[in-house]
Amino acid sequence: MEGRLNRPALLALSLVAAAVLLALPAGAHAATTWLCKPGANPNPCLGSLQTTVIDSSGQSHVETPKNAKKPPIDCFYVYPTVSDDKTTNSDLSIDPEEIAIAQFQAARFSQRCRVFAPMYRQLTLQAIFGAAPPTAAVELAYSDVLAAWKEYLRKFNHGRGVVLIGHSQGSGMLEQLIRQKIDRSKKARSRLVSAILLGGNVTVKQGSNVGGVFKSVPGCRSARQTGCVIAFSTFNQTPPDNAVFGKPGLVSDFFGQSGRTDLKVLCTNPAALRGGSAPLETLAPTIPFPGTLGVGVSILYNGSPPTAPTPWVTPQDHYTGQCVESNGANVLMISPIGAARTLTPVPDATWGLHLADGNIALGNLVDDVRAETKAYLKQRAKRK
Repeated sequence: MEGRLNRPALLALSLVAAAVLLALPAGAHAATTWLCKPGANPNPCLGSLQTTVIDSSGQSHVETPKNAKKPPIDCFYVYPTVSDDKTTNSDLSIDPEEIAIAQFQAARFSQRCRVFAPMYRQLTLQAIFGAAPPTAAVELAYSDVLAAWKEYLRKFNHGRGVVLIGHSQGSGMLEQLIRQKIDRSKKARSRLVSAILLGGNVTVKQGSNVGGVFKSVPGCRSARQTGCVIAFSTFNQTPPDNAVFGKPGLVSDFFGQSGRTDLKVLCTNPAALRGGSAPLETLAPTIPFPGTLGVGVSILYNGSPPTAPTPWVTPQDHYTGQCVESNGANVLMISPIGAARTLTPVPDATWGLHLADGNIALGNLVDDVRAETKAYLKQRAKRK
């Protein structure tokens, strides 16, 4: 297994699948299959948030956050590569893997927003660890995300602010969506509360906070800033020379930036958007993750993913995080607090802690969305 997975070039290709700059074929698109949507039953993005919070000494208590009854904004979530379908593109059936990833990465945001999450015919795990996927497969995946976005705007948005949330392949999809439909339009940008794009190598100009993948949408440097991007890739050791994350590489090539040496990958610390080191608030469901990625999560935690008697847990293992430039990569470097366990890169060091991106600082991200929403609503009130 290790020999097949150590293929950073193919991985980078899959993670930025949406970045292929070819025109998509015109024509009607079938109605979106929604993984999560207000009123859906079941809805994996909505459920109990009861959490066992364990401190570094092992002492614990239970907290019971609530799903927002009338959230003032929406979240539009595009999930990472999880499909175990044995084809290049997944189908649109809602399988255990899609349900689990929505619970792991999107459900906590129900405290702040109505969560919409479309199914899309993503490149499967089999596809990204095989031969380079054909352009048509890439286009098919992005066409579903684009159609879902258009359907969301037409049927559900009604002028509400929105947070875009993605990880890995999902971040690549949203990077292309922002480039095409938001970055170029002042009106569209005015609706963007923020974008959380994890493990997607968002690029900016060296010495700047914008000017790479996006021309107008900057990185977030304050919890009161809106219309901006929170982006990072997690590591706990020096990224190797061939690190997949934290370096522009193939990502910038796909966005038409081949040969540019003035770019770096954006890193915004969700626990300290202005910079510096700060404690991370890890949150994770206590249900086991199914399928191939479930094996990866077990390896990440050295065989023992955190658990508790409640649906959610803040594990006893606590970390600080700081954005650093290390061996040419710009990454969120985490350090253990006390006797916190050392997490294992999966499948190898070139990935860093990619499988932890969505949960290592999930509590901080939810807090960021709360602050950004408050600022967004205040700004919108002034515009009226």
